[in-house]
Amino acid sequence: MNIREKQEEIIEEFQLLDGDMEMSINYVMELGEQLPPYPREFFNDDHLVKGCQSKVWLHSFLKDGKVHFEADSNTAVTKGLVGLLVRTLSGQEANDILNEDIYFPEKIGMNRFIGTQRSNGFSAMIKQMKMYALALHSKNT
Repeated sequence: MNIREKQEEIIEEFQLLDGDMEMSINYVMELGEQLPPYPREFFNDDHLVKGCQSKVWLHSFLKDGKVHFEADSNTAVTKGLVGLLVRTLSGQEANDILNEDIYFPEKIGMNRFIGTQRSNGFSAMIKQMKMYALALHSKNT
């Protein structure tokens, strides 16, 4: 699936929750629990996303010409948020990550249930993932 298809899938899932904020937050936390275990060697300051109120660790690598992400957070909601981004962007080509608009947060009304601080942190996560994609793309060409 490409980035757009993955975003549409996320939008459909949240539509089933019918805008219920509590159910949406619980679903985000459930998604965070589904993230694979984060490699211990990357729990360090070099992999912390700057601009997040919670601690978010993010690692990227190239495999078969595609960018892959691994992530974790010290809070359940933030772990779910970064999990949504990993789900959307991992396994994609660097150019697609750099050029595709991330529109699912607006479509699911995410700002209603995460608040301004987490919203800023979410933007920082997207920015960091795009920076990693750019660095891996540059290294690979």
